[in-house]
Amino acid sequence: MEKKKKLLAVPHTYVIIGIILILVTLMTYLIPAGQYDRVLDEETGYDIIVEGSYHHVDQSPVGPFKMVQSLANGMADASDIIFFCFFAYGLVYMMIKTGAFYGGIGALQRLMRGTEILIIPVFMIFFGICGSTFGMYEEVYGLLPAFIGIAIAMGYDGLVGGAAVVLGVVTGFSAATLNPFTIGIAQGVSGLPIGSGIGFRIICLILFEGLAIWYLMRYAHKVKKDPSRSVVKDVAFHMDEGMTKEKMAQLPFTARHKLIILVFVATIALLVFGTTQYGWYLSELSALFIIAMFVVGLLGGFGPSEICKKFVEACTEILFGAMVIGVARSLVLVMNEGNIIDSLVYYLSSALSNVPKGIAAVGMVIVQNILNFFIPSGSGQAAVSMPIMASLADSIGMERQIAVLAFQFGDGFSNMFWPTVIATECGIMGIPLQKWYKFMWPLFIMMFALQIVLIMVATAIGYH
Repeated sequence: MEKKKKLLAVPHTYVIIGIILILVTLMTYLIPAGQYDRVLDEETGYDIIVEGSYHHVDQSPVGPFKMVQSLANGMADASDIIFFCFFAYGLVYMMIKTGAFYGGIGALQRLMRGTEILIIPVFMIFFGICGSTFGMYEEVYGLLPAFIGIAIAMGYDGLVGGAAVVLGVVTGFSAATLNPFTIGIAQGVSGLPIGSGIGFRIICLILFEGLAIWYLMRYAHKVKKDPSRSVVKDVAFHMDEGMTKEKMAQLPFTARHKLIILVFVATIALLVFGTTQYGWYLSELSALFIIAMFVVGLLGGFGPSEICKKFVEACTEILFGAMVIGVARSLVLVMNEGNIIDSLVYYLSSALSNVPKGIAAVGMVIVQNILNFFIPSGSGQAAVSMPIMASLADSIGMERQIAVLAFQFGDGFSNMFWPTVIATECGIMGIPLQKWYKFMWPLFIMMFALQIVLIMVATAIGYH
């Protein structure tokens, strides 16, 4: 019986990504290599493809050795995100060791007096608005450990806390209203006024965010009522130190703890200010978290050597997640090396050129979902696909705004599913990919169905 269980065991996360890496490598032998010519778009600042310029290039299949080498190259290519995760978790870990983290949650519970469950939907709405308007995304990675700890302490599981952040921000980013990295570039490339069509997008945001909140709250209630139904019941979270709601109620929340929480809040405020006003990204945010980590450690009574020791402990705990990010990045590197991404764009868009516009609109959503596996960057996908999709929309009498909406849906919501993207979040959360998929697939199907309904509505009303 034990042997049978081992044979049926779900593979390790690295094995799953490794299998996908082999399949992607084989694709570089099977799919004709090709490229589009690119020009700099002065308005958006991005290199966009020239419609009609696709041409075949010499086949450049990735050999077995280069495939393995891509793992190391993926680590180097994703180093900014990997080290950002180390520093962000270092700050939260330091807060835990000072006692301020759980002391603060206990104080918050006492303040909310039984309504602490509202923390989840309130923050999901907040993250959704941030993702929808100014394009917050990777910046929330540093908050994942904190919300996992909050959810566990409230009697849920770590997945509830992590998913509150991921679903909240990804849904907002996908159902974007003003997101400059997706809608801004897509509309600019398509020759549409920036921010046009915002009314319908706001409706989309409300519907998608409402669906995500309903789904997660339903799961949270189920897990709290019966912990054995948790998808991650056998996952050991770094943030789980045996803390319970009852234990937290007895924890002190001293003046020193309050000062540490104030530093944390100020750090998040600086994060939002820096990203929106000065374009800060991962290197600047890493520096911000390093400074905050040392300040918290000193306020907690630790000396410099003790702070460094605890930082190393934090890095040890999150190493699995950091490695997943680099391993997943190798998939994109192999596809770039094999020159198959532009070919996929060309063949997929060509398949939609001779169909009615209603079917074409649905097809665009499907195509953009597929492309997001190969081009996980929202801005990168807009620069590559929108020149083609905008021209395709013109040729079949479809409003270009509908093509932008299809891009927006396809680019964003599959970020919750494709391993080229979600492996990063799962790595930081410490959740195996197979566990995430078990939780996520029903919601992904519902969201995909809602995408189809809304794109059909947009087509029927001539959304522009």
